Amino acid sequence: MRWWHLLAKDLLQMAKDWKSAIFLLAMPLAFTLFFGFVTGGDFREAALRIGWLDRDFRTREPVTGAALRDLVASAPGVQLVELADREEAAAQVRGGKLAAAAVVPEGFAEAAWTEQPLPLAIIATSYEPDDRVASDRLRSAATRLLGSVRGARLALGPAGAADRAVREHALGRALAEWQRPRVSLASETYLPAGRITGFQQSSPGMIVQFAIYGLISSAMILVLERKSRAMQRLLTTSASRASIIAGHLGAMFLVIWVQEAALVACGQLAFGVNYLGAPGATLLMMSALALWSASLGLLVASLARNEQQVVMYSMIAMFLFSALGGAWFPLDVAGGGFARVGRLTPGAWAMDAFRGILLRGHDLAAVLAPVGLLAACAAAFFGLALWRFRFE
Repeated sequence: MRWWHLLAKDLLQMAKDWKSAIFLLAMPLAFTLFFGFVTGGDFREAALRIGWLDRDFRTREPVTGAALRDLVASAPGVQLVELADREEAAAQVRGGKLAAAAVVPEGFAEAAWTEQPLPLAIIATSYEPDDRVASDRLRSAATRLLGSVRGARLALGPAGAADRAVREHALGRALAEWQRPRVSLASETYLPAGRITGFQQSSPGMIVQFAIYGLISSAMILVLERKSRAMQRLLTTSASRASIIAGHLGAMFLVIWVQEAALVACGQLAFGVNYLGAPGATLLMMSALALWSASLGLLVASLARNEQQVVMYSMIAMFLFSALGGAWFPLDVAGGGFARVGRLTPGAWAMDAFRGILLRGHDLAAVLAPVGLLAACAAAFFGLALWRFRFE
């Protein structure tokens, strides 16, 4: 008996069980739909709502005060909201209606032309990413204004700075220089063609998750063969120990790979997820993920003594590697400690590679690193599985 005979036997045994289709296809598609709608909508950057409370509206330097407001309003992705009092500003920031609020203190514009300028008061929380971005935008605008005022003062000297009209003209020229910086940094963000949807997170996420969960049926066959002593009887035939393990491992790999192929096809055709933008990279990642999952399945079958333990170990592995790996939500939005631990898991390597293909246009060369990591992890799991494997 050769290893491919065992492979065909395992595949036929799983094909006869109608529940396998539910675990391998129906459930992943249902969860893909669910998580896709939960995280659905456009992922385009939403405007930062920043409150604006001007207590210096009676200033004798209206141009300076207006310049600060214009700098804030012209910052990328900012929407200014006029406010009536500080209590309202604080309440809206705490309630999440505003990312931050700026309070221009009385005398701000006049003090800007002195040696002791007044600081711009900023109301924001420190634990929300949008709040920190909004605070940075406000500080940047205030720093730019005060720097322009200082440059105008130095250019005019004490005599010229005494004339308000001259000051305003010099300030306008100084602010205009910010539009023509001597040194600039250009950045480019790649986004895939078409609308970005939640399925670009949920589709690869469920591929990773159910590549682990789908091992239950394959690992169960090994445990049942050991319990029924069928594996011992196989050793009395011409089948070697290596061919028995190779046959079962090959069946696991093939089942997972076909499952991934079906989910990739559904993602491409039904959910608009462009896996075929880099077909070589997608196929290589599918193979690496299937190899790692098959090695994990062999380890589960080696450790489990009965059917209940197969289910328990598979569920633990699924929740551990999929949740920590960012299959349910991007690790970018997770807490610092959770994200750092999660990025050390094979699930995170697979998710980063798939999301790189879908969202950043990564090609075959870009996925070689995660493929290598998954292959190394697969080798480690396979070694542990061989060490713990029992034929009786």
